[in-house]
Amino acid sequence: MKFSEMPYTRVDFPAVIAQAQEIIQRASSAKSGEEQFEIHQEFNKLMDHVRTLYTIAHIRRDGDVTNEFYDGEKSYYDEKLPELNAVTNEYKKVLFATPYRQYMEEKIGPVAFKSMELEMKSFDDSLIPLMQEENTLASRYSKLIASAKIMWEGEELNLSLMRKYMRSQDRNTRKKAWDAFSGFFEENQAELDEIYDLMVKNRTRQAQMLGFENYIDMGYFRMNRNSYTKEDVQKLREQIKTVFVPLASRMHKNRQARLGVDALRYYDMGVYFPQGDPAPIGTPEEILESGRKMYTEMSDETRDFFNMMMENELFDVFGRKNKATGGYMTELPDYGVPFIFANFNGTSGDVDVITHECGHAFQSYVSCKDPITDHSRYLTMETAEIHSMSMEFFAEPWIELFFGERGDDYRKMHLEDAIDFIPYGTMVDEFQHIVYGNPELTPKERRDAWNKLEQEYRPYMDSTGCRFMEEGGYWQRQHHIFEMPFYYIDYVLAQLCAFQFKIRMEKDHDAAWADYMKLCRLSASDFYPSMLKQVGLTVPFTDGCIQKIVDELDKKLG
Repeated sequence: MKFSEMPYTRVDFPAVIAQAQEIIQRASSAKSGEEQFEIHQEFNKLMDHVRTLYTIAHIRRDGDVTNEFYDGEKSYYDEKLPELNAVTNEYKKVLFATPYRQYMEEKIGPVAFKSMELEMKSFDDSLIPLMQEENTLASRYSKLIASAKIMWEGEELNLSLMRKYMRSQDRNTRKKAWDAFSGFFEENQAELDEIYDLMVKNRTRQAQMLGFENYIDMGYFRMNRNSYTKEDVQKLREQIKTVFVPLASRMHKNRQARLGVDALRYYDMGVYFPQGDPAPIGTPEEILESGRKMYTEMSDETRDFFNMMMENELFDVFGRKNKATGGYMTELPDYGVPFIFANFNGTSGDVDVITHECGHAFQSYVSCKDPITDHSRYLTMETAEIHSMSMEFFAEPWIELFFGERGDDYRKMHLEDAIDFIPYGTMVDEFQHIVYGNPELTPKERRDAWNKLEQEYRPYMDSTGCRFMEEGGYWQRQHHIFEMPFYYIDYVLAQLCAFQFKIRMEKDHDAAWADYMKLCRLSASDFYPSMLKQVGLTVPFTDGCIQKIVDELDKKLG
């Protein structure tokens, strides 16, 4: 079914809760493992229907943040979804204590039960008012960012549409664009500080109400970290500082020489060639058609996937003034399809949508054929991001379709950009550990902490002349920090695995692709470390893993 034809009605939460309570009653008195499983599938189907309707409203609201109807629906779900959490938590308690636990673990897997345990430990009915307030704050942040109206050469642009000029070939143009972009955050710094301060205090209060010292452990539970710890992450961060940051520094030194500049200023961020970064050729519509050609040739599975997406209007990727910023893949479980939202802006980021977000969507398309919906329901983000970041590399043989004669320039830029990301992504994670470990910090102290981390992770970046960055505010543009605490390290873990796939595919492409497909099908049927082992990847926490990746990447930098 085309997305435009998918019917939407507001979820009747009292009716859904009543139906869920009836299912819970039957689940608590199941007479066999088979009956328990059938009831479980029924409960999942009900929750999937709620999720489908909420997601339709969310997508349509993001497509036009000035649409009063869907903006109202977003506010409605911000208030009501936490109430549904109380019911799902009650159901999990029943399932967790079932006398048919062994049968159920064999049917849906141990990952689901471990994940349910973490969810139960991080929720209580008493948190509902705070969770509603947290949702409202996240919406307030999202709406503020989407409201940006920057006058640029007589045209009113949002933050996403400014990015094209922030990567201009002309250094003066991109400085002017960066200053305009930064000006929005400077003007709204007081409100951004207030929103985040309220978020930190809100989440800390939630954690303390459940007996946690602070939000860190609770945040790990909510991120479903079911197979590694904050100590593992800290160990990874230390490896990044000692082993990976020097590689990134060498790469940026080469980039500075290539650009022919005296120093890498803030407005040189994301720029890799003096003649300008490669930009996609053709119209937005032609980019999508190039994507269709690439996926048709890549494999039978990717061909069928992309055709399905196009035929059912499951892309909303063209930039518009009133769209929410950013990009994502989400799912519409009632229809068994993914959906991709983005903002094309004439930069290479448009192609990243066709590779990165399609990597997510392809995995969703593959895994939706699994009759055990828990395998996708409990997919952890550090695994999910492997699908997307690895697809970016698997797409490289077709990159000329998008960049013509500058295909090699794109491949070089893509690798260097991925290397650049690792220190930044790790820095975002450490910043959040500092913030939630010290919730009493003032907004200025948080910005000072960010500046200190900048010196450790990105010593090559010169922010002189940009008050937004000089005062440590750059993190306020990163919506994950506001809306999805502790998410960002998942990108780092996934990128390190994607590097491993890149190294392998250049030696044996078919074997690497077979393992990629296997990982997509595994979904969350096993724990993260075990799944990586099954597809020939090394868990990034492992001693020596980062050094081995760095050694291989060093050869490619030349």
